Amino acid sequence: MEVYSSLLFIYGFLPVSLLLFYITPKKLREMMLLFLSAAFCCLLSLYFLIFIVAFAAVNYIFMHLISRSRRSEKLAAVPLTVGIILDLVAILAFRTQFFTWLHRMIRAPESFYPVGISFFALGAIGTLIDVYKGRIKADRNMVRFALYIMFFPRLLMGPLLRYKVFTNILDNRSENLSGMGVGMTIFVKGLAKKVIAADNLYMLYAAAGSSDVGEISAVTAWLGAVAYILCLYFELSGFADMGTGTAYLFGLKFPQSFNYPLFSIRLKYFAARWQSQVTQWLRRYVTKPIYGVCRKRWLREAVFIIGWGLFGFWYTVDLGGVVWGILIGAAVIIESRLLRKKIMNFTGMIYTFFTVVICGVFLSGDSLGSSVRYLFAMVGGNGVLADSDSFYLIKSYIVLLLVTMYASTDLFRNLMTRSGKNRIKAAIMAVSPVLVLAVLVLCTAFISYGGSSHMILMKL
Repeated sequence: MEVYSSLLFIYGFLPVSLLLFYITPKKLREMMLLFLSAAFCCLLSLYFLIFIVAFAAVNYIFMHLISRSRRSEKLAAVPLTVGIILDLVAILAFRTQFFTWLHRMIRAPESFYPVGISFFALGAIGTLIDVYKGRIKADRNMVRFALYIMFFPRLLMGPLLRYKVFTNILDNRSENLSGMGVGMTIFVKGLAKKVIAADNLYMLYAAAGSSDVGEISAVTAWLGAVAYILCLYFELSGFADMGTGTAYLFGLKFPQSFNYPLFSIRLKYFAARWQSQVTQWLRRYVTKPIYGVCRKRWLREAVFIIGWGLFGFWYTVDLGGVVWGILIGAAVIIESRLLRKKIMNFTGMIYTFFTVVICGVFLSGDSLGSSVRYLFAMVGGNGVLADSDSFYLIKSYIVLLLVTMYASTDLFRNLMTRSGKNRIKAAIMAVSPVLVLAVLVLCTAFISYGGSSHMILMKL
């Protein structure tokens, strides 16, 4: 998972890729992007390259089978159903232990894992459904479809885009120095999130979790829970920003996946800003079609909660993720019923953050039982409010926590937007290349030091 933040990628693969891309004639640049994506997959694993090419080919075939059968809705439903089942099996086969027989059948290496399968498999399913519904036509351009599945800047952490949106972005590529500057800024921002914020937050999370859950103090438990959710945010959004920034370098303007969700003034805004393309995918292809047959409000609310339960399952493929999603969905519904009047923004930010932290315990736990015991420790159930470990962790990490909590808000961005002082903005724009370079150098030093925040994604 550390591919984007590796020195080989930053100082080797990416510069060479940009050079090859921009010396290629414009008519052949999509082909070059596919070649570079194949090279990226091959660097991860030759077996992964074979797997993802086969995956793209199978879905391309089913897309055209659906298209040719659309005159008969029942007939078209057959390749649609088979294609969806194959894609879902591909996800479950590599994210659960129930398909080890399939691993043996395809002779996959023991440590093989198709990185990003949760994203490109959902994208393929959405494309098959859109062709079946007549929303898009089956694209005959195999290069474009393969690029949709394999494009390396969005392979690891999305964004999860519909095929039509992706091809529109391809058609409207803007290859210029200004876009490259924006892309480099976004990439370095994501890199800093990962190697400076997430890696150090993981150290706090690991330290807080090193004690037995039956003996941990309440303060230490809270420190671990807060560190986990902050680390998860900076890890996921960091990789997403690195992918988006890389895409900008090639002229493709991808949307944001995370829009400062943790300190939203309402839970409903958190739900809309956290991994937004995935929640939109679930709404478009799962919950929205069901809403049409649910006339009663409580039924639509139940569907909404179930949709978030599926989102949680997509994250962890276990009950902990399902419980996390159900709790978030239920909290959004409760908020919509109880908080009909306006509340202070600060109050909303505080209760949103603490709700997300508490629910996040079910994402981090190894089992439902361990998550419940951890929550018990957070409310002082172990009979220890604070101990020497708590004070040591506070002393060591309080600055990191305060800085990362501020960095996870949009306060600075809003301040710049509302300042209206052109001189200040011009000054920041003037020094931004120097700042980006300085942060890149700092991140390089941190990469050399080595971090392990990617371990937090082992369950996801």
